[in-house]
Amino acid sequence: MISLSDIESRIVLNVGGTRFETMKSTLKKLPATRLSKLTEQLSHYDPVLNEYFFDRNPNVFSQVLNYYRTGKLHYPTNVCGPLFEDELSYWGLQREDVEPCCWMTYTRHRSTQETLQIIDSLELDTLCSTKEDIMKKFHYEDEILQGRELSTGKRIRTIIWQIFEESRSSTISKIITVISVFFILISIMSFMLQTMSVFNVTEINFVTAYINSTTMKRMPTPNGEDITQAFQIIQWTCNAWFIFEITIRFIVSPNKTLFCKSAFNIIDFLATFWFVLTYILTNIFHIPENEGFDLISTIRVVRIFRLCTLHPGLKIIVIAMQYSSTILWLLIFFVFTAIALTASFIYYAERSTPNEDNYFTSIPDSLWFSMITVTTIGYGDLYPKTLLGMLVGAVTTIAGVLIIDLPMPIIVETFANFNTHLTARSKLPKKRRKIAVVEKPRKVQVSPLG
Repeated sequence: MISLSDIESRIVLNVGGTRFETMKSTLKKLPATRLSKLTEQLSHYDPVLNEYFFDRNPNVFSQVLNYYRTGKLHYPTNVCGPLFEDELSYWGLQREDVEPCCWMTYTRHRSTQETLQIIDSLELDTLCSTKEDIMKKFHYEDEILQGRELSTGKRIRTIIWQIFEESRSSTISKIITVISVFFILISIMSFMLQTMSVFNVTEINFVTAYINSTTMKRMPTPNGEDITQAFQIIQWTCNAWFIFEITIRFIVSPNKTLFCKSAFNIIDFLATFWFVLTYILTNIFHIPENEGFDLISTIRVVRIFRLCTLHPGLKIIVIAMQYSSTILWLLIFFVFTAIALTASFIYYAERSTPNEDNYFTSIPDSLWFSMITVTTIGYGDLYPKTLLGMLVGAVTTIAGVLIIDLPMPIIVETFANFNTHLTARSKLPKKRRKIAVVEKPRKVQVSPLG
């Protein structure tokens, strides 16, 4: 038989339509929480059914109630992380109370939220900005709120900006993007092809030479090599487009400071500036070209990285590398440490046995062998000849494979995380239905009629 005291010590909680029954003493185990302060005067209490009703998630509450019973808070896998945090906050519990076995699963949503915030900030899934977004970027929202129309200059500025900056926003922007890609590829290809000897033109001067006192002969003498004139025309055509494009983009940019700080814009400017400067120095001031000019001119090839701004997938690769920078720097540190150690080991290992054909005459000479061995390239130009040196070389190869391959899954996971969420976001509707805010009903005290 159940005594009256047992019935009175029980309490019924209706959470989202699911009834839970427990002891009142159980709810007192965690003071200063919502369930520890239940009284019949609260609006949640239903005197007819003798229960407390809470319009909350029952799946989370089952774990909350289990926490009161056992003192261990577990994370339900069928509930989203932010929802779980909201429920814990409502019931007056701390997220730090989650058990260690569930902590990794529970905190995974935080990295997801950070990823989504990065995608939102970079607008990777945005094909075309809305009118409101454009007004905010150009700080025209005050004029819109005041009901004033934008001037013709401001409207043209926003239209041109959208054409040049959002490559998939319209047909015209797609055409501009195709033209930019075409000139970038043509510029790089011509820069590479002009280094081939078949395209070089040799200048020849004829010198009159006296064979004897009565005989003269014109002898050809090379006077240097120059590239075909067609390459100069191609380079000037491409750079004319680059100058036009970067000038227009700078003029219509809503934030000149951010525009100048962009790495891609800096590369574009330096490549174009150096081409023009080189032409002025060599053709107007007649300064001969040298290896230094040619070396700096290779910055034009770096312009190909601008293609990363034209497709979200390419942007994801750059972002994944940026957010894996800690792992990459750690990888570089361990690689250089391994190179320094193995170079020392191989040097002294080869010296341990007399050998006239020893390739490793010093530790700096051994660094090249260690570098190509740790990175598993192995050109074969240097190799150990002693048994101990071969053993060091084998250990170096194995260590190089482990050092380089172990961090790779972390970088791949970062890229997969960004790419998965970008793909998912691109399939979501841009506008979601908003939930109306309804005032909560308050408990009304009904006084008896006198």
